[in-house]
Amino acid sequence: MNVRIINAPQPEVLQMLQRRMPPHGRAWAKEHRVGSVGLIQASVTDLFFFSDLAMKASDVFTVEIYGTCPQHVTTLAVLGETSAVKAAMDAIKAAEQPGF
Repeated sequence: MNVRIINAPQPEVLQMLQRRMPPHGRAWAKEHRVGSVGLIQASVTDLFFFSDLAMKASDVFTVEIYGTCPQHVTTLAVLGETSAVKAAMDAIKAAEQPGF
């Protein structure tokens, strides 16, 4: 699993991400303030698990990012206010710890 957080993303970075999102993701990103973006590269099964976990942990929006190999590895974007994204990403990281 590869994890990154972008705090206060530049408009050009958001545009780059929006080009790789499905239409509902682009619409959400245009209508809401995006204070941070969490990016997780993981297997397809982990993507669904992490998306559900993130939304249960915090008030965030999750969307799959196109452009990676969908058969094995894909990328999930976690969008929202900085504190919400941090809480969601912390929950995902905790789920990867032994004993979860």
